[in-house]
Amino acid sequence: MDKKSFFLVLDGIDGSGTTTHSKMLASYLEMLGLKVHLTQEPSKNEIGLLLRQYLKNNEIPPSTDALLFAADRDLHYKKEIKPKLDQGFIVVSDRYIESSIIYQSVQSSDLSIEWIKQINTFAGSPDLTIILDIDPKISLARKDQKIMEKFEDTKFLVEVRTLYLNRAKEEGYNVINTDDIIEIVQQNIQNMVIKKLKEKGF
Repeated sequence: MDKKSFFLVLDGIDGSGTTTHSKMLASYLEMLGLKVHLTQEPSKNEIGLLLRQYLKNNEIPPSTDALLFAADRDLHYKKEIKPKLDQGFIVVSDRYIESSIIYQSVQSSDLSIEWIKQINTFAGSPDLTIILDIDPKISLARKDQKIMEKFEDTKFLVEVRTLYLNRAKEEGYNVINTDDIIEIVQQNIQNMVIKKLKEKGF
């Protein structure tokens, strides 16, 4: 892998702004003259497209969700992310393995964090994971109620948020609150990313 490559992930509960801020961050880094590849999960491969259908189906077991996400991630990393890293790109991903660890383990007490990590063994680790944090009531107010996914209800997201924050402490992830206006949040993200890139030698 090129020593100048960098893999960063924005993760967080639904409605926290991962998609918006990933796009804004990628545009900002490109403006600085850096080689950037923006991606997301579920990915755009065949497994990812199947997953997008299942996200609206409450009858799909959490274990099936977890296995499909792991399969999608394995293919996503090997066929898209790693080749870009090998070419010296900064890869910005809207969600990654932490989403599976959080959402699937909260969905079912039968699914342990260790098992979810195990089925994701072959997906490479990010250089930087930033958790975008927001009050679930605010996050759901941002969503289109007509296209809500099965994970999107306040009680569930309160549990999800709690686990994200606990995991951030355990793993040393950076946390940025997204309650503020979008420009300020994005500036905070940019500052954090630039600091890490400089440490990496960019």
